[in-house]
Amino acid sequence: MAAPRRAWLVFGFSTEEAAGELGPGPGPRRLESGPEGIHRVWPAWSYVVVETGAGLEVRSAGLRRRLPPGWTEALPSETHLVLRGPAAARAWPRAAALRGELREAAAWSRALPPPGPRRPPPLPLLPGGFATPRPPFFAALPGGVRARRLALGQEHVLVLGAAGEAYAWGGGRHGQLGHGTLESELQPRLVEALAGVPMQAVAAGGWHSASVSETGDLYVWGWNESGQLALPSKALAEEGAQDKDPGAGDAELTPHQEQLAAEDTAFISIQAFPALLDLPQDLEVSKVSCGSRHTAIITRGGELYTWGWGKYGQLGHKDNASSDQPRRVEYLVAEGLRAEEVVCGPWTTYICVLEP
Repeated sequence: MAAPRRAWLVFGFSTEEAAGELGPGPGPRRLESGPEGIHRVWPAWSYVVVETGAGLEVRSAGLRRRLPPGWTEALPSETHLVLRGPAAARAWPRAAALRGELREAAAWSRALPPPGPRRPPPLPLLPGGFATPRPPFFAALPGGVRARRLALGQEHVLVLGAAGEAYAWGGGRHGQLGHGTLESELQPRLVEALAGVPMQAVAAGGWHSASVSETGDLYVWGWNESGQLALPSKALAEEGAQDKDPGAGDAELTPHQEQLAAEDTAFISIQAFPALLDLPQDLEVSKVSCGSRHTAIITRGGELYTWGWGKYGQLGHKDNASSDQPRRVEYLVAEGLRAEEVVCGPWTTYICVLEP
């Protein structure tokens, strides 16, 4: 019996649309892999960096550019591309990276110590601190923070500590730090609401955050303007009311709708403390990723659920609707595909699946 094959799919905004061209639609679209396959992806808004068996490759509208050998990880943005190799981490302007012209002087460079016997934690983490895909490109971490993973939001930073603790700092005006206030923090601060609950993963969206406990529970906090926390969103409720067919008359409301209409406080715009999310069938989560205003999880059973902003089809439900409810991506179920990895770009969702 042949072993399952790995393939990468993408939903949502396309590099063609980023270039002002007509896009192929919300997807799913299969990433061309070639015989060497695709191992990892790092998406930005207008391009994506992929790791194949032959090295790193930059892809944008109508362009595929193989990067020079030796680079092993990427951290892309719309201004610069940071690459990591065995001996150094460097940043180049986006335009130079898309042309593959990395022989010119880098905008930033940092020498790295010789690699040890253990595989180093992934970017953005670097020895002594972490990289950012925009100037100043590097920030130090206090010595008391032993980081396993680090996630960058638009204005905030999340760290998963060695003992499963979570730290957050940076901009806090949307509650994305989880400290119960809207204040900013200049230094890493323990997310006390999660203390005593070891985490296995953290993810940072544009202005929201998520974490997965070792037992598979999902916690969310921050901005919920587009339903990205899977909590009741007033903006989405108002959009639904405006989209209601005026010829349908006054349809009877469900008890849940009546309760939300009667209690404006039932809507959550900002969740400043981590909230334990009730998922359908008490599902246990293995992976989480956040886009600018949407969230995606993989369950321990290999199913993909998404919610939040869906204007470009990034939720994978074959429409452009936003949702403040977790919804299973039925396309994967219908095709017999098991989700293994999920990586959200700002307006996209990339999924690694096992094909039967």
